[in-house]
Amino acid sequence: MNKRPFLHLGLIAVCLVLMGCQSIYYSAWEKLGVEKRELLRKRVVAARDEQKEAGEQFKDAMTRLKEITGFDGGKLEKAYSELKGDFDGCTSRSEAVRKRIKDMETVAEDLFAEWEKEIGQYSSATLQANSRHQLQATRQRYQGLHTALKNAEQAMAPVLAQFKDYVLYLKHNLNAQAIASLRGEATNIQAEISKLIAQMNQSIAKADEFVKTMP
Repeated sequence: MNKRPFLHLGLIAVCLVLMGCQSIYYSAWEKLGVEKRELLRKRVVAARDEQKEAGEQFKDAMTRLKEITGFDGGKLEKAYSELKGDFDGCTSRSEAVRKRIKDMETVAEDLFAEWEKEIGQYSSATLQANSRHQLQATRQRYQGLHTALKNAEQAMAPVLAQFKDYVLYLKHNLNAQAIASLRGEATNIQAEISKLIAQMNQSIAKADEFVKTMP
């Protein structure tokens, strides 16, 4: 028996349900006087704020790396546990940033699709042209913002990979000699975190700029 038709029907059903839920979601906000444009602004702000939180978490990790690199014979297990906590926090924040960006993308795509569709409803050629120009300008600004946010989000992965290796090695070799042997690696991670934070700050500035241009 060919199961493909049933699989396709199932996928279509899921899509319809998701589209229905999204439509209900937007309708609920519209009843409160909040249009998609305002929802996009809210999503951009949420993504920006999540980036800020992630930046602070990575700063804490960098500070902890400096501390453990200069380990002077204190409680090594405690130092490792705190560093592991920072790594887990950075990982969690990176996932939260990814989710916020995806939420922003969903509303942006729906807003631009609706805007494009409604442009055809103008009877005035002048107003139609003005609206299309505004749409293009907004899309361009959004694309710049989206690129900056995605670049910063994607830059987290290699830093976390290095960080994970460092933490894992310490777990398997929890002694002062291991810390000394990893001093160069710790310095490299700190340098990469500094670059990442600079990239995050750029994306945060882009988000602020985009929000200011929205009514």
